[in-house]
Amino acid sequence: MQTCDYKKMESYMLSCMQDSAHDSQHIYRVLYIALDIASHEEGVDFDVLIAACLLHDIGRQEEFRDPALCHAAVGAAKAYAFLTTEGWFPAAFAQRVAGCIRAHRFRSGSPPARIEEKILFDADKLDVTGCTGIARSLLYIGQVGTPLYSLDAAGAVSDGSRDEQPSFFQEYHYKLKRLYSLFYTERGRELARERQSAADSFYRSLLQEVSSAYQSGPQDLLRFLQ
Repeated sequence: MQTCDYKKMESYMLSCMQDSAHDSQHIYRVLYIALDIASHEEGVDFDVLIAACLLHDIGRQEEFRDPALCHAAVGAAKAYAFLTTEGWFPAAFAQRVAGCIRAHRFRSGSPPARIEEKILFDADKLDVTGCTGIARSLLYIGQVGTPLYSLDAAGAVSDGSRDEQPSFFQEYHYKLKRLYSLFYTERGRELARERQSAADSFYRSLLQEVSSAYQSGPQDLLRFLQ
């Protein structure tokens, strides 16, 4: 890829990034992790991969404004239009980039098939693992006003495993904890295994800390109320 083409894509990406949990540094981490994974694979089109990494989250703002939208689908359409403007890139190239973007979403109905799609999926999901994933999840729930946890019918802190209402603990069980079995590349699985214990340890420690406040706190309070 020509440096001027990279810079043009990068500039467009930067103009689209306004989400603290999916900011430009997330994009660069995904790109660098993808290059690591790709170095262990064969037949990778690095131009497609680099473009897809740079542009994979450009539909985030549309989804944030309208949660009914899928940022992967919106981003794929935006990327295709951007890359084919005035014949900058061939339609076939833009279509492959769009395919990577469409398939990178965790809850997508379009699982990755091509090697570039699998690498982008793994690189993006690796940025939701370990300490980085915990930090980004906490940033996001703070941005949208989601609580850390919910209380069960008895007034105790729920661990999130059976929650229906959104919370960090619910997100941990529904998404973060399940990610480690979903990687497509061997290098992706290897990197995920290295990060898993840190995320599990944080969750267990946080659950223990917040739960301890509720064990005697409510009863202690009643002693001081008339």
